[in-house]
This record gives sequence, structure tokens and C-alpha cells, in this order.
Amino acid sequence: MLPIYQLIVRILMPALLYMTHSGYAEEKSYPSLWQSHDAALQTSLEQLLDQQQLSQAVAKQQLAIALVDISTLSQPKLAAVNGDRMFYAASLPKIAILLAAFVQIDRGELQLDDALWADMNSMIRTSSNRAASNVLAKVGPDKLIDIISSEQFALYDEDRNGGLWVGKAYAKSPAYQRDPLQNLSHAATAIQAARFYYLLETGQLVNSELTSQMKSVLTDPKISHKFVKGLNLVPELALYRKSGTWRDYHADSVMVDDGQHKYIMVGLAHHAEGGQWLERLALPLHKLITESK
Repeated sequence: MLPIYQLIVRILMPALLYMTHSGYAEEKSYPSLWQSHDAALQTSLEQLLDQQQLSQAVAKQQLAIALVDISTLSQPKLAAVNGDRMFYAASLPKIAILLAAFVQIDRGELQLDDALWADMNSMIRTSSNRAASNVLAKVGPDKLIDIISSEQFALYDEDRNGGLWVGKAYAKSPAYQRDPLQNLSHAATAIQAARFYYLLETGQLVNSELTSQMKSVLTDPKISHKFVKGLNLVPELALYRKSGTWRDYHADSVMVDDGQHKYIMVGLAHHAEGGQWLERLALPLHKLITESK
């Protein structure tokens, strides 16, 4: 007869192996951003928009803002206006291409070689359309849509009025699949863009090593406008960012870490002055998080 400790190991080992293999042993539970609305932060955001004379733009659905305090990762605080409204978002949804590439790398379906690494950095930091189209071709358009729409990520969710969408290469070619709800080729909602950064920061997208590499791609933005320009006066900020501009569509998204506070802000605008709106909102939004009592 086996000693009792060997019997226990024999009984428990399959479950332990399953838990370790599936990641369950290291998994932490984080709340949904849609269940993390904070009434005080919401009031402060709406008051700020009124002070900046942007309440009418919000009412006309020309402006969407999502602001998420993630200083305590397990207790995010969300405030948003038009947070679930789809906007044409130009280059901002290139973060969906980045995600799809890293997910396929994580699954062993794509090799992270020097060429892919260079293209991903150019796609995000300088917003190169050529590089974005290169990465998209390697990922595969259908695979990208499957990944962002999957139950695992749900960064495009018809029950939440959509989200991140890439249905066209960043080149002079027709759309291969417009989003089912608004018929847009490159789109986002403010909350879904914010969810991308929250899922990234909480390690819910890819493994820890690839998470660090993904974050490194999002650092050191080379285009200083909108939120980045508005935050230029604040010293020693770590920024993880992707923006987009096309005609009078202006989009920006950034995760900010000042050492004591960490937050996400996303702005989507459809107005000729939308870029200026986001620039002048950046510092006041920063102060809502860092100077709150």
C-alpha cells in the first residue's frame, strides 16, 4: 500500500498540472470596467467638460472621453461620456493589430523576428501605414477580427455597441470587412480603447514577457500632439500611447504612470477642432486623477 503522502500527490497532481498549464494558479480576478463607474469621478469629469465649454460637443455626440484611475489595479474607477459610441478612429485601432500579432506570437502561430519587431514599433510610434499594413498581412485580417471579437478579449462586442475595429488595410485598398454595427473601417469606442490598456496592464492579454514587450512598443511616442502635447509640461511621466487623425476625426489614447498614480484616458472627436480639444483637456484630466482627495 502507498504511503498517505504519495496517495495525496497522486490524487492532486492532475488538478495541479491543469491549473498551472491553464494559468489558473497565477490568475487574479479583475473587475469589468463597465462595472467600475465611479460617481465622484464622473461628476468631476462632467464639470471639467462644462468648464472647458465642451458640454455641447458631448451632447451632439461629437466628443467621447473615457478616464480610468487604475492606481489600484484591482479597483479601477471609470468615468466616461459617450463611452460606448463608435467613432471613426483613424490610426488608433492599430493597437488591435498590435494585440493580434502578440496573441499569435503567444500561441506560436507567428514568429517575432527583427522585421516584425521593427514594423510594430513603426506602426505605433510613428503611425506608419506601410508598417501597419505589413503587420496586418502577417496576422491575417480574418484572424484579427476573430481575436478582437473573441469571448476572451471582447474588444469588439456587438452587445456593447462595438469597440476596436480594423476592417481595412492602412493602404489604398477597399475595406475587406466593415464593422457590423456602424459600417466603419477603422473604429473605436472610448471605453473599449481604455479596456485594451487595462487588460494589458493587468496581464490579461498575453504572457508576462510578451506583455512587457508590448508595453515597450507603446512607449516613446514620436508624434507630439493632442494628449501628449498637453502633458508635455508634466515631468517624468511614463506614457503608453496610440493616436489617430483623419480629416476632422481626432483620436487619442494613453496610459500614464507618474510613479504614484496610474490612469488611462481616451478621447475621440469628430470636429475640426477635435485635436485642440484633446490637447487642452490633457492636463486638467491629469489633475483630476493626481490632485483628487
